[in-house]
Amino acid sequence: MWKRQTTLEALNQLSKGTMMEHIDIVFTQIGPDFLEATMPVDRRTTQTFGLLHGGASVVLAETIGSVAGYLCTEGDRLVVGVEINANHVRSARQGRVRGVAKAVHLGRSQQVWDIRIYDEADKLCCISRLTTSVLDKKAD
Repeated sequence: MWKRQTTLEALNQLSKGTMMEHIDIVFTQIGPDFLEATMPVDRRTTQTFGLLHGGASVVLAETIGSVAGYLCTEGDRLVVGVEINANHVRSARQGRVRGVAKAVHLGRSQQVWDIRIYDEADKLCCISRLTTSVLDKKAD
């Protein structure tokens, strides 16, 4: 499935200076058909009532899905999100949540990703679907 070779260290290095670094999203596993990352549930990612903010879950989902999508391309291509939805099925109050992205459809110009986010007890917190567009990288 993966067309680009990479390491967790390289993926985490790409996050330097971005939102991913600011909220401490860390890529933790590259499997044969999935990509996984974690994110803390803390002052940066919670809402007023101390629960994981739904928007933070969406940031985690889009991050994992977009990076996974990029790893499924070759050459001078980039992958951008064009639509995302999220169903928040359980709250998280502490620890780290873990997101796992798996491909639903890998087309030449469009991809669809299923991203599931779990709490530290491995209970499902969020189900997200991300649609991405695969673009030719424009010359500067």
